[in-house]
Amino acid sequence: MTVLVIDAQGGGIGRQLVSSVRQELPEATVLAVGTNSAATAAMLKAGAHQAATGENAVAVACRRADVIVAPIGAVIADSMLGEITPKMAAAVARSDAKRVLIPFNHCDNIIVGVADFSPSALIKMAVEEIKQLHEKA
Repeated sequence: MTVLVIDAQGGGIGRQLVSSVRQELPEATVLAVGTNSAATAAMLKAGAHQAATGENAVAVACRRADVIVAPIGAVIADSMLGEITPKMAAAVARSDAKRVLIPFNHCDNIIVGVADFSPSALIKMAVEEIKQLHEKA
């Protein structure tokens, strides 16, 4: 299973996701794509097998992934303080991969009907979902 982690800004969420996926699914290949070099570096340091930066890297990696895990802003053009381009959002949305989107309520995107969990709780739930997808595969 190839798991693609996408993150922006400082890469803190992506770093935690990469680390958790590597720990819980050591047989998975973890790809990391940051919208900027700081996010990419954080995910690579956390143990991603491969990492890249930028719009085209998102587009290419989305074609290779079995599962994409990212904040929900990854499918909303101009979110994450403008770091998600329309091409990035479209690549994630159009991918054949299963998408595990984490509902962070920030950057003017409010997801109603979702409990306000801590980032660590949301990451734990996302990794559990990836594990279930792996078991079904």
